[in-house]
Order: sequence, then structure tokens, then C-alpha cells
Amino acid sequence: MQISNVENTKNPSNYSIRVRDKLVDLSTPIVMGIVNVTPDSFYAKSRSESIKGVLKIVEKMLHEGVNIVDIGGYSSRPNAQNIDISEEIDRVSPIIKAVRKEFGELNISLDTFRSEVARIGIENGADIINDISGFEIDPQIIDVVAHYKVPYVLMHMIGTPQNMTENTNYKNLFNDLVLYFSTKIDFLKKKGINDIILDPGFGFSKTIEQNYEILNFLEHLQLFNKPLLVGLSRKSMIYKKLGIRPEDSLPETIRLNKIALDKGASILRVHDVHEAFELIKNI
Repeated sequence: MQISNVENTKNPSNYSIRVRDKLVDLSTPIVMGIVNVTPDSFYAKSRSESIKGVLKIVEKMLHEGVNIVDIGGYSSRPNAQNIDISEEIDRVSPIIKAVRKEFGELNISLDTFRSEVARIGIENGADIINDISGFEIDPQIIDVVAHYKVPYVLMHMIGTPQNMTENTNYKNLFNDLVLYFSTKIDFLKKKGINDIILDPGFGFSKTIEQNYEILNFLEHLQLFNKPLLVGLSRKSMIYKKLGIRPEDSLPETIRLNKIALDKGASILRVHDVHEAFELIKNI
């Protein structure tokens, strides 16, 4: 699919989120670095199950210009193995504690759709909840977010990681995303949650062509006046389309991230922080 060219839309100057007691300005895009504490995430270099290994990854990301690290203990790749809540907590809790202790003011996002994991993660130092399910899998996660008053990443996905590849039938993809986000934003606001980041969910319950369709209309999702998070990094929409390995997909990731920035993305969620930060510096 051809991707339309647009002028750089820039990010409205009022885009910001409150993290702890400070405002994070998103009028200039920022970088979220991916840290997977799982044995099976699709890109091996983002994985580490040891505290020492994670701290080394995070330190490198900090030197490269990261603003947020996104720590996840549940692999959400298509058909990933489901794990118990206790196992997810055991994976992420010591990592979050260690990162908070070692890198005091760093913004920590926790990638989870489970309310109990979110609660324990926040109590151990997480600042943001990044929920791939849009509170469909565990609706109580919203009560946790509201109680602790942390920012919430609202992502679009239909189903679960185990069956999302079966849920790609849309009458009109743009209209479906607009209805999904508008309904859920309204619900979140009624819960007192206003620091909301929108993620269209590239790779989640979308075909390869549908992912590129979203990238084509990405700028129109600014109608909600909420910052957009874009996670394109080394995904199958790149490496499967080109017939390459995830390890070889960085150049195309950079190209698509540039398009996302031109269309108003506020946060780039990436494996490769240095390249994303340099891209933002040069827009």
C-alpha cells in the first residue's frame, strides 16, 4: 500500500501528560524504549530476564536520549503463550524496583493489561500503564489507574494476543477506531482519568495492509486532541512485507517512524532509541 505524503502536522503545544508531580511536554515528540523481561518476545535484543541485564539496557537507552522505558513481562506477539498473573508479577516487580532505584527520575511505563500487575507495578515505581487491551480483558485496571492517578495508554486491539489475528474484519477501519476511542475516552473521563495517550495498535488485530491503512490516516486521529503513541518498531508489517528478518528491519522502521512523526505522533515506542532520537532531532 502506498503511504500518502503530508506536511509535518507538528504537535499542538498543549500536548502534555502529568507524571508524578511534573508535566512531561509532548509538543516535541519523545522516545519510549522497549524493555521486554520475557523469554519469547519477537525481537531478541529487546529481551532480558536479569536485573543486571535490564539495567545495562536502560543505561544505554538513557545515554541515547530515551524519555520513557516501557517494561513488559507478558509477550503480546501473535499466538504468544498465556502466563499466570503471578508469573508476570514475578517478572516485572523486581525489574521496576531496580530501575526506579538506579535511575531515580526516569519515567517508567508498565506494559500490562492486568489490574493486579498494574497495582503492584505502580506501588513498586511504575508511572504509566500501557494497556494493549483497552481495558477489555481486565476492566478493573481502570480502577487502579484512577486510584493512583497515573497516565494511561489506550490501545486499539480486538480480542486477545492469542486470537487477535482472527479479529481483522472491519466495515471501515477508520470509523471503527474513531468509535472505539471516542467511547473509551468518554468512559475514562467519567472515571476521572484525563492523562490519556492513544495508540492505534499497529500489529494488533490488523492485517499487514490494515496497518499501512492506519499509517495513511494517522494524522486524522488527532481529532481527539490526545497525544498519539506509535509502535512500529521492527514489526511484522515491515519484515514480513519485505521478506526479511526483524534484525534487518531497522532502516524501514526509521522510514515509517519518520512518516508517523510527520503525521503527528507524539511518542515513538522503539527498540532502537538512538536512531529514533536522532530522527526527532532532525524533524
